[in-house]
Amino acid sequence: MSELNKQELEEKIIQVLRNCYDPEIPVDIFELGLIYEIIIDDEANVVIKMTLTSPACPVAGSLPGEVEMKVRQIPEVNDVRIELVWSPPWDQDMMSDAAKVKLGMY
Repeated sequence: MSELNKQELEEKIIQVLRNCYDPEIPVDIFELGLIYEIIIDDEANVVIKMTLTSPACPVAGSLPGEVEMKVRQIPEVNDVRIELVWSPPWDQDMMSDAAKVKLGMY
C-alpha cells in the first residue's frame, strides 16, 4: 500500500471515528482526543491506540469494540486491532479546540 493510499485510508478511518461517541459527552472520540495513534501497514492492517476519559469509564467494555466494528466496515481495511492504553492519561487539554467550544470551555 502506497503512502498516498495509507493517507487516504487514515482519512476514512478518522471520518468513522468522528461518528463514535462516549454517550456521556456530546463530542466524538476523535475530537475528544481519545485516539492516540492510527497505524496502517502495507497490507492495510490497522492498529488504533486509544484511551478512555478514565479507567472507570462506563463504556470501557463496549467503546473499543464499537470502534473496531466500525473501522472494520471500511472496505479497504484488511484487519483492525484496538489497543487500549492509559499512558499518557487523558485530560481535557487533549481535546481539540472544536470540542472545547462545543462543551462551552471557551
